Amino acid sequence: MKIGIFFGGPSREREISFAGGRTVYDNLDKGLFQAVPIFVDSRGNFILLDWHYIYKGTIRDFFPPVSTLPPSEHRLQVYLESLGELSQEEQDRIIAEVGRRVQPQELRELMDFAFLALHGPGGEDGAIQGLLEWYGIPYSGSGILPSAFGIDKIAQKKLLHALNRPTPAFRVISTEEWDAADPEATLDYLVRELGLPLVFKAPRQGSSIGVSILREKNAPQFVAAVERSLFRKTLTRAEWQGKSDEQKILWLQQLTDIREGIGLPVTLEVKFEQLEVRGENLPPTNDQIIYHPEKLLYTLNEQFERAEQVLLTNIDGESQVLVESFVAGREFSCIVVEDPNGEPLALPPTEIVKGEEMFDYRSKYLPGLSRKITPIDLPEDKIQEIREACQEMFRTFGFQVYARLDGFIQASDGSLFLNDPNTTSGMLPASFFFHQAAEIGLNPSQFLTYLIRTSLAARRRAGMQPVRLGGILARLDAAVASRQRQEQQRTKVAVIMGGYSSERHISVESGRNIYEKLSSSVKYEPIPVFLTGSAQEHKLYVLPINVMLKDNADDIREKIEYAEAGHELHPVLAKIRREAEAITGTYAGQPTAQPRRISFEGLAEMVDEVFIALHGRPGEDGALQKELEQFGLPYNGSGVESSSITINKFETNRRLREAGLRVAEHRMANRLEWQADAETFYRSLETQFHYPFIAKPADDGCSSAVKKIKNRQELEAFSQLIFRDQEDLLPEAARTLHLGFKEEFPQKDAFLVETLISRDGAQHFLEVTGGLLTHWRPDGSLNIEVFEASEALATGEVLSLEEKFLAGEGQNITPARYAPDPTERQRISEEVKKELRRVAEVLNIQGYARIDAFVRVRETGAVEVLIIEVNSLPGMTPATCIFHQTALNGYTPYDFIDRILEFGKERQRKLQVETKSK
Repeated sequence: MKIGIFFGGPSREREISFAGGRTVYDNLDKGLFQAVPIFVDSRGNFILLDWHYIYKGTIRDFFPPVSTLPPSEHRLQVYLESLGELSQEEQDRIIAEVGRRVQPQELRELMDFAFLALHGPGGEDGAIQGLLEWYGIPYSGSGILPSAFGIDKIAQKKLLHALNRPTPAFRVISTEEWDAADPEATLDYLVRELGLPLVFKAPRQGSSIGVSILREKNAPQFVAAVERSLFRKTLTRAEWQGKSDEQKILWLQQLTDIREGIGLPVTLEVKFEQLEVRGENLPPTNDQIIYHPEKLLYTLNEQFERAEQVLLTNIDGESQVLVESFVAGREFSCIVVEDPNGEPLALPPTEIVKGEEMFDYRSKYLPGLSRKITPIDLPEDKIQEIREACQEMFRTFGFQVYARLDGFIQASDGSLFLNDPNTTSGMLPASFFFHQAAEIGLNPSQFLTYLIRTSLAARRRAGMQPVRLGGILARLDAAVASRQRQEQQRTKVAVIMGGYSSERHISVESGRNIYEKLSSSVKYEPIPVFLTGSAQEHKLYVLPINVMLKDNADDIREKIEYAEAGHELHPVLAKIRREAEAITGTYAGQPTAQPRRISFEGLAEMVDEVFIALHGRPGEDGALQKELEQFGLPYNGSGVESSSITINKFETNRRLREAGLRVAEHRMANRLEWQADAETFYRSLETQFHYPFIAKPADDGCSSAVKKIKNRQELEAFSQLIFRDQEDLLPEAARTLHLGFKEEFPQKDAFLVETLISRDGAQHFLEVTGGLLTHWRPDGSLNIEVFEASEALATGEVLSLEEKFLAGEGQNITPARYAPDPTERQRISEEVKKELRRVAEVLNIQGYARIDAFVRVRETGAVEVLIIEVNSLPGMTPATCIFHQTALNGYTPYDFIDRILEFGKERQRKLQVETKSK
């Protein structure tokens, strides 16, 4: 079957849709389905996307293409809508650079079925569903009417209220009412009617976009909350002129972000000072539409010469605000699916445990910021009450195939509130969608197969071409049954993930991605293995699918400890698995109930080779590699000796400098020196390094504790945190360094100090990250293939964890923009690649790696490459930029992983031959 995957779209959730579409593309069972990627741009155009763009980190990394962007002094990335009004011909030229425009009437020839990974307006509101119905194309999820109802939070509230179903009290404010009202009077009314705190929502948005909580009766905060839900922003002259040029750019990037800000295009309403000029006032307003962030910057600078205040309003903002009373209690989310008989079946509800009151976009999608506990920790009868309430809401709203229902258990009396159902759930690898399906034993590939089958049945029941769809169903059922009977000998690969460092959550993301890429292939059978313990003892556990898909490394470790304490399978999970046997009996084998401890010797008996998905220590330091070599297990990446060097940034820099390569001035700062005399310690660093400079751990990656130190106070705070004795952070020092919510800070006996690498008068200056892959030549020597580097754009002082790994957050341009002229760009690129190849040769890197560097291009054309660090086991999360780079050389992510594994096997064979010859 040809499965058209619709992803992207015009909504503010387009980045999560893009990442979810990639998950579906990767996890479709290759033995049953052929994936057809249909990218929907922000103007609603359908694009048959060239496959390599699917693995870009964000939509803005490839669309609109760099070649179509207007000149930008600040090199800002934008969405298509920021190019202004475009003719059909102009849009076609842009589309042609990434794929082929598809007219709606062509869709039926391209696909047998449409899998909808679109979110929000244009994806979940019945619009795309109606178009597909018109052309007779079966699609996933709910039909037109339940979709239209499922996106409208106000309509849902009114129905729940009319049916006397428990839901938080609410009021609605329209834009007309808001514009005419006195904010203080409106706030008084809402507090009187609903109490405090108040929750503000944009009625047609998901992913917690446009949501705020007001905890106190504060008029300015109230206005800001309403504006956030309407996607407006009021800015005063004093606020604007009080910002530096750098702060203005950062503010602009945040404002125009489609998730956290109001997005573009915007109307600009100017309110002038009421100055008397010849007896007349200046005009009170001046409306105009602004598409590009740089144009907005210049316009604000110009208008605030005279204007007192500016109101910015997104032209596609909301027309109403939903205001609810706050529910103090425990938050949960529950996926409901149709069983084979068309009846709703609630999967185990998940509790969301977070450190802040609001489960926002960042907490939802960045691993480690929230905890998901499945099932929610409540008595069995209470969990069953949640499930039954969710199943009832599924029926009441007429949902089909699947939906995600959210709610609260009130702290005061245990009463249950349901709200905000979603007819399309987020589809990232560890989202609720796959996380809860794994609890009944379905891996992502199996779950997607079931949803496609169930959607076909739902469309047929609704009257869509019953004879044709009946035939498709029969063929699919036969193919699934045949697939179950097939016995294939596949290479068993242990995918080791987790660890115990600050990089453990990203390691799990990498490991899961490797698992999913391999599990959908015909060549490999991946086995997820979690590593925990300490440097003295590595503990390995084979994970069942439901534990592997827990939200983060801490959740996985908790489940392992729970199993080791002798706890039986949760009775609710046992009950749901029995209820789901009609599904799992066809689409999955018997689910494994508990994680299982295994020795390295046992691992060698179980698998043929290993993929190490760990980052930092352990994993990249050679210790694990040494263990695997003892048992003859091939593995990915560099060998023991090279790994033990590249894990240490100080030693890496020293060796590179000795070889004539450029690195930053650096030294280690030791705990013993600090303890002996802190003042002398600080002065010594200040003498050698002028502020600002960089401080970071010498053996951690993923931007862990990398800080730009600008003064003595920050140096003291950094030293106190990294040399602290207790696990908890020191609050005052954490505030001084502006540590983010749940940002981890490792404890070390030493840290690395480096000079801050700057432009230094260069014509071009950019930060890049370049990947490489090694191959064996016929004569047994090593060939190093260096990919085109990616340009990494940091919004803050250094690249953050979010920019590296949060869907839609990081900005990477591949290939890097070394120069506007293509010939000159390529010349510089070859110079950079030559230097990166030298790094790999000096350090004896094998397999693959990622090298981070700064590049200066002088007016003379001279190219300077300054190496920052080397990662011998780089992050392999779904959107990591190494996949963008490999795609340019024709490797799909699976091809790249396959080459890495094959290299490891060949190296092991060579090692065995050498050992025998000795």
